[in-house]
Amino acid sequence: MKSRDTLIRLKRFQAEEKRRRVAQIETMIAEFSRMAGDLDREIAGEEQRSGVADPAHFAYSTYARAARVRRDNLHQSAAELRGQLEEAKARLEEANQELAKAQSMEVRDKGTTETVRERPESTTGMVGLARI
Repeated sequence: MKSRDTLIRLKRFQAEEKRRRVAQIETMIAEFSRMAGDLDREIAGEEQRSGVADPAHFAYSTYARAARVRRDNLHQSAAELRGQLEEAKARLEEANQELAKAQSMEVRDKGTTETVRERPESTTGMVGLARI
């Protein structure tokens, strides 16, 4: 039984680790989206301040151009993280299934070993208890 308990603890740890990974990726995506939104507002403010909104214009703000590049990089990173998130969610689901399987095996084993069955005693006529 100790090996079964160890297996279940291992599966729980693995599932929890996958859950943390999913949460971490979701947090990173949210943070990147927030940062990109902040950069959008800064770009709009800089374009309004300078009066030039066309990035191809020679007088376009250097700060706004750099902020656009940074924002685009954040969008690209968030898109890559979304792909990783889907993969991490699939791994989490697999880990949860493995944990459920190990737990059901433990319940089944406990149920089998702890089932008490009545059987008649041949000489006394009394009912005896036996473990299976």
